[in-house]
Amino acid sequence: MHDTTALLIELGSIILALGLLGRLAGRIGFSPIPLYLLAGLAFGHGGLLPMNASEEFIATGAEIGVILLLLLLGLEYSASELVTNLKTQYPSGIVDFVLNALPGAVAALILGWGPVAAVALAGVTWISSSGVIAKVLGDLGRLGNRETPVILGVLVIEDLAMAVYLPLLTALLAGLSLAGGSLTLLISLGTVSIVLYVALRHGRLISRAVSSDNPEMLLLVVLGLTLFVAGIAQELQVSAAVGAFLVGIALSGEVAEGAHNLLAPLRDLFAAVFFVFFGLSTDPADIPPVLVPALILAVVTALTKVATGWYAARRAGIGPRGRLRAGGTLVARGEFSIVIAGLAVGVEPRIGPLATAYVLILVIIGPLTARWTEPIGRRFLRTAATPPKEPTLPLEPADTASTPT
Repeated sequence: MHDTTALLIELGSIILALGLLGRLAGRIGFSPIPLYLLAGLAFGHGGLLPMNASEEFIATGAEIGVILLLLLLGLEYSASELVTNLKTQYPSGIVDFVLNALPGAVAALILGWGPVAAVALAGVTWISSSGVIAKVLGDLGRLGNRETPVILGVLVIEDLAMAVYLPLLTALLAGLSLAGGSLTLLISLGTVSIVLYVALRHGRLISRAVSSDNPEMLLLVVLGLTLFVAGIAQELQVSAAVGAFLVGIALSGEVAEGAHNLLAPLRDLFAAVFFVFFGLSTDPADIPPVLVPALILAVVTALTKVATGWYAARRAGIGPRGRLRAGGTLVARGEFSIVIAGLAVGVEPRIGPLATAYVLILVIIGPLTARWTEPIGRRFLRTAATPPKEPTLPLEPADTASTPT
C-alpha cells in the first residue's frame, strides 16, 4: 500500500475513533481525556491495533496541540489579571507547590530515578488540569460560586510558574551546566518580563495590529504569530508552550475573544491528537509494574490538593463547605502532567507509563472528588463536632421502687 494511502487510512481511523469516544464521554458526563489516552495505548506499540505510518504526522500534531492548549489558556486572562492574582494569591501558590510537588520528588528518589527525574515527577504531581477543571466547574454549575475565583487563582499561578519550571526542566534534561541553566532561566524570566510589560503598557496596540474583521485573516495572523513565537522561544531554550502562553496573555479584548472562538475547535482536535500521541509512545505492558506506585501517589496527592484548596479558600474568607468544594475540584491532573512527562521520557523512560497511569486515575476520580468531597467532608465535620453522648446510668432498684405509678 502507498505510504500516503496508509497515512490517510490510519489518520482517518484514529480521528474517527476519537470522535466516537468523545461522544461516548459526553453522553456519560465524563472527561474524554482518559479515553483518548486508552485509544493511544490501543493504537501504539504493543497495543491491539498498532499503527506506524501516521506516527510522525501525529507527533507534529501533538506539538501543535500543546501550543494551542497554552495559547487558549493565555487568552483567558489579561496581563493585569495575572499581576493582580500574583499579588493576592501567591501564599496559596507556595503552599500548592510544597504540598503537591514534594510527593512526586520523594517518590522518584525512592524509586531510584535520580534528581532530574525527581524534578520532572514533582511537576507531574504539582500541576492541576486547567482543561478538566474548567469543564467540571461548568458541568456542576459552580462558575458563580465564591470559591471559583480562588480555584482559578491557584490555576493561574501554576500556569505562570510553568514559565520558570519548564525552561529549568528543559535545561536539566539537556544536561546543561549550571551557567547554561542559569542563562536559560534568565532568558525565560527576561522574556516573560518583557512580554508582561509590553502587554500591560501596549496591549491595545498589539491587539489593534492583529485585529481583523475577516475571521480567516484573524485566524491566520494569530495562529502564524503563535507558531512563530513558539519556534523562537524553543530556539532560545525556552519552552514553545510558554511562548504560546505569553502570546495569549498579550492579546486582549475583542481580538482575544474572536481568536478564542476561531481556535477552540482546532485546539480540541490537536489536543486530542496530543493525548493519543502520548498513549502511542507508551507500551501498555510497561503500565502494570508502575500501577501500585501510581495509585499510592494518586491517593497522597489527591489529599494534598484538597488541603491546598482548603487553605486557599480559607484565606479568602470562604466557609468550610466552599473550602471542601475548592479542594475537591483541584484534584484532577491532565494535560500539563502529560506534557512534563513527555519531556522527561528521554532521560527516564519509566516516567511515561507512571505518568499515564497516574493521570488516568486522577482524571477519572477528579470529577468525582469535585462532586462528593463537600457532602462527605460536611458529614465528617458534623460527626466530629457532635459531642459524645453521656452514658446512661442504670436506675438503682431503690429509685425504681420509689417511682410513683
